[in-house]
Amino acid sequence: MTREFINFVLTHENEDTARLLLSAARYPDIDMPQAVQQIEGRRTAREKWPSLLRCEDFRYPPRLNREQASSEATAQYKSSLISNTVADLTGGMGIDTLAFAATAQKVDYMERNPQLCALMEHNLKALGIENVTVHCADSMEYLWHLPEKSHTTIYIDPARRSATGRKVAAFEDCEPNILQHKELLLSHCKQLIVKASPMIDIDLAVKQLDMVKEVHVVGVKGECKEVLFVCGGEPQGEPRMVCCNQSSLNNRSIPNILTFTRSEEAATEGRYCHSVGFYLYEPDATLMKGGPFKIICQRYGLELLGQNTHLYTSDKPIDDFPGRVFEVLQELKLSRKEVTAVIPNGKAHVVTRNYPAEAVVLQRQLGLREGGDIFVVATTVGNRKCGFLCKI
Repeated sequence: MTREFINFVLTHENEDTARLLLSAARYPDIDMPQAVQQIEGRRTAREKWPSLLRCEDFRYPPRLNREQASSEATAQYKSSLISNTVADLTGGMGIDTLAFAATAQKVDYMERNPQLCALMEHNLKALGIENVTVHCADSMEYLWHLPEKSHTTIYIDPARRSATGRKVAAFEDCEPNILQHKELLLSHCKQLIVKASPMIDIDLAVKQLDMVKEVHVVGVKGECKEVLFVCGGEPQGEPRMVCCNQSSLNNRSIPNILTFTRSEEAATEGRYCHSVGFYLYEPDATLMKGGPFKIICQRYGLELLGQNTHLYTSDKPIDDFPGRVFEVLQELKLSRKEVTAVIPNGKAHVVTRNYPAEAVVLQRQLGLREGGDIFVVATTVGNRKCGFLCKI
């Protein structure tokens, strides 16, 4: 990119891109579609890859590739799992590869889209990264030409869209199909890391992949983003589960990692409340996905509201709880009349857990509008359906 082009992007970074496209005739020396792509890429980078903004010459790919790329936070987490020589078999925009390059001695980036490969070559030079080699090839075919155990770690993120564009989660529906290639993949590395959709059935995936040592459920700001299966090495029994949230919630600094095994969860005795205390606790999305529900009771000294109600309670606040903490103001009958009496402005957030109605439906039934600083939590305590007026 020329200095003139970069300056144009930086100068117009906050402008309406649709209007910029319509005004292309005013800037005959600027490739306007490409400029808009870079402007929109930089806007995405503000939230998703903030460190890239320091490199003015970084070239962003088209929107679909940006949407499919890992966030900087999750890529950095994955880089903590690798060492020495790494092959990223589904390179894409290259965010994971860039994170691996900061940790590994050598990284092979593989991508069959020549345009993305060209962008990666440019961006590696712009960032001054010299330990990454770009291979424009089909990764499965490329592996056949490599010696066994050619890499310490192989990382693969199969495409999770069907031929019709529908989102899929199961390995057999992704491209490439990991289950068809797992022996080939494991023959070329000591450790295989497979990235999966947050919608994946974890226990089924562990059975399908075999040789899974660890399962990492990774979240950012309380939202589950991806599930990683670390495979390879000698069989070590059941895999270790790791639930990691990459940031704090409610402006509180919290421990962001909880580890356990399915056997530990099964052997732990759940503690159930007789009545709800002064505080309610909602686990973050990584814990909801990973499922250490009884272990949460044990590790944080909490009581479950019910066997299938993944909410917890206590009389004293637990400041380091990995999720949202609600202060209970009162128990609430979930009728429009009573709700209107205690929430006269009609604004509240509605949360439902193990309750017959979804939050959006209950909010409409109660005549509430989204907003304010009050929460209505609808749930099941034991076998009793009830509601609570709360604040955070």
